[in-house]
Amino acid sequence: MSVSVFDILLASPCSGLAFQDTNMSRSISPEERLLLTLRFLATGNSFASSYYEYLLGISTISGIVCHTCQLIWQRLRDAVMPQPKAEDWPRIADGFYKSSQFPNCIGALDGKHIRVKKPPHSGSQYFNFKQYFSIVLLALVDSNYRFIIVDIGAYGSTADARIFCSSRMGERLCANQLALPEPRRLPGSSASAAPFVIVADEGFALSPHVMRAFPRRDLDNRKRIFNYRLSRGRRYVECAFGILSNKWRVFMSCLQMSPQNATLVIQACVILHNFTTIHDVPSEPEVAPFPTTTSVGLDHNPQGRPGSAGLAVRELFADYFISPEGALSWQLNSIRGTRR
Repeated sequence: MSVSVFDILLASPCSGLAFQDTNMSRSISPEERLLLTLRFLATGNSFASSYYEYLLGISTISGIVCHTCQLIWQRLRDAVMPQPKAEDWPRIADGFYKSSQFPNCIGALDGKHIRVKKPPHSGSQYFNFKQYFSIVLLALVDSNYRFIIVDIGAYGSTADARIFCSSRMGERLCANQLALPEPRRLPGSSASAAPFVIVADEGFALSPHVMRAFPRRDLDNRKRIFNYRLSRGRRYVECAFGILSNKWRVFMSCLQMSPQNATLVIQACVILHNFTTIHDVPSEPEVAPFPTTTSVGLDHNPQGRPGSAGLAVRELFADYFISPEGALSWQLNSIRGTRR
């Protein structure tokens, strides 16, 4: 983070970081509070090690970090991760089509397990299938690797599909409250209009607005090509998680704090990820997506077989990807070696 970007960041939550001096002691300046927090998030060093660097008490450092993270989330959320409007979704979809050649895609969805210390008396609630304790960051990401919608704090033992369906994101999607545009025809196609969709992995249920890959058994070229094209769109959420962890290395180790404080840290890192992406890496304005903090829902079937509407939408995309209008010149070569 450059000095200029740091100054921009400091100006936003500065009023909440300033405290009054007393007769007994001088307050810690907003600059030092923000610097201490950013160093903790960027290095993942313990509060004890920061004690020797800043000559502040461990409990004081812990309080500063949690308070600053909360302010970053509250003051910057609407600026760098606003709720998308109806006119924003087509621009997000155009960005995905330009970069991954997946039309009508409004985001890539996945969950990331954030390792935490086992909370007292929690049993196996936070124990995930990877054999460690965690809370889940569920995120919808655009083609610029920015977070559009996030849900933070679910138990690590809960499956991604269940988290999605019970989250505000999934509930609003199921209730058709996302302000999605009307379905539109795929580029160059004269077939039926296709709805705007989210691309996800096999951990999520298939629905008219959530696309997942075909099962890996009995795949023909048509299904393999669809899975390949889907993976080209889905990679953005995986890359976004990688960029997040590499820049904010607090995620490289176990968070030695309560799940509530860990949630504050994750929220701050998500906001800082978008903030630095906007200010450090210029993007093309015509495809720049508009991140958000809420979500919406549709015809989800979290348990059991997928509904016929979701299957029909997937078949529509699969047919388009092998048609002259939607095929890529290299897609047949790319699926070689995937036969089983």
